[in-house]
Amino acid sequence: MINRVLVANRGEIALRIIRACREEGLESVAVYSEVDHLSPYVTAADCAVAIGPPPASESYLAISRLLDAARATNADAVHPGYGFLAERAEFADAVRQAGLVFVGPSGSAIRAMGEKTEARRRMQESGVPVVPGSMESILGVDHAATLAAEVGYPIFLKAVAGGGGKGMRRVESEAELPSAFRQATSEARKAFGNGDMYVERCIERPRHVEIQILGDRFGNVVHLGERECSIQRRHQKLIEESPSPAVDPALRVEMGEVALRAARSVQYEGAGTVEFLLEPDGRFHFLEMNTRIQVEHPITELVYGVDLVRQQLRIAAGHSLETQEFASGPTGHAIECRITSEDPYNAFLPDTGTIEFLRIPSGPGVRWDGGVAVGNIIGLHYDPLLGKLIVWGETRPEAIARMRRALDELVVVGVSTSQPFHSLVLAHEAFEAGRYDTGYVDAHMEALLSADGGPDGLEAVVVAAALAEHRRRRAAVPTPVASRGAESDWLRAARRDGLR
Repeated sequence: MINRVLVANRGEIALRIIRACREEGLESVAVYSEVDHLSPYVTAADCAVAIGPPPASESYLAISRLLDAARATNADAVHPGYGFLAERAEFADAVRQAGLVFVGPSGSAIRAMGEKTEARRRMQESGVPVVPGSMESILGVDHAATLAAEVGYPIFLKAVAGGGGKGMRRVESEAELPSAFRQATSEARKAFGNGDMYVERCIERPRHVEIQILGDRFGNVVHLGERECSIQRRHQKLIEESPSPAVDPALRVEMGEVALRAARSVQYEGAGTVEFLLEPDGRFHFLEMNTRIQVEHPITELVYGVDLVRQQLRIAAGHSLETQEFASGPTGHAIECRITSEDPYNAFLPDTGTIEFLRIPSGPGVRWDGGVAVGNIIGLHYDPLLGKLIVWGETRPEAIARMRRALDELVVVGVSTSQPFHSLVLAHEAFEAGRYDTGYVDAHMEALLSADGGPDGLEAVVVAAALAEHRRRRAAVPTPVASRGAESDWLRAARRDGLR
């Protein structure tokens, strides 16, 4: 039995999990660092626990503090969300050793898929096509040169324990190899505590397509189609859509079956994603498996009618997928734009400040999964994701038109955001035609931004007017705000168990 779930995360995904818990009839526990004490997810939970100062290593990555919070609040289960400890096998093991339910796969499955060379080896043994490259860690630059000569340039050097584009370098020739190796290993060591690398052939002009899977403890595994994630910068996804413009029903079935084979090879339990590189000729290769919920999961939810987070909770509670029916194909089309506190007119550098005004789009087929509110301070401690704008339409053109309208309605005052970039891409002919790959941003970014010319005068007037009206209303009607040092009456009353 699961009655109370500790959410070991922050921001929009923490709020998403808390909402799913409420719909499942479960209580939720939020954890927060000092800078997150007024975040929306904290006030939405049934109770909340302060776990430390802003640095993630002293709060959201501190396993002992998270487990102490779970014990103090009598939590039965822990949901890791994505990022932070979500794909750390030692965290999954520690949760279970503490007598709690981990909402996710086993530590052994996380290890099998988390170490890239081990995952590649397992996939190859299971008959899953993998990108040509090494199946073991590189022993040094000379070893890398030998492997690269076998694979053929250009290659990628990739971190064995990597993810998110960290510890990854494209290498065009043997002359570039020594410096690229040093840079990649140093970055990997800092990011993951492990500098081991492997070699992978660079596939030119691929699309990044991933398959959503669900598995239960009884061996049942299902897939819920694909997501197209090729609009990315420095290997960070920016815009996703489902279904993919490049995948027809026959290819969807083929890729889905391969993804199921990959999941079964590690007795996978929970929600996960098998990622592939899709070549222009239709060939596809296993890239990696993410053993957690994905940032872009909402677009699958919209086209398949499945609440993936509630499915995670049900699977963790011992429910079987066999008793449920899942759609065999997508209905309509969904698009997600990641709205980050980054300035596209300044090389996407992160921006900081205080959210002074926020207008969230609405209307038919529009969804906002956000993690910020007016008054929240946006710093540099964590990922710059502010929220996700998601739309659904009966057709892809309808979804594109709806997203363009929703982006026009979104107003964020206080920090620069990626919103202008998304609007430019959605209006670009290559995107509208579905003719793009992972090189789209590099190929078009400069032209898009220079043609746009930056924020125009009308936009500045609209933002200024919205901010002025917001300040006028705040001055007229004082809003109670919880102080940093003490609980407020309104916040204490909002929770059954009070603020812990």
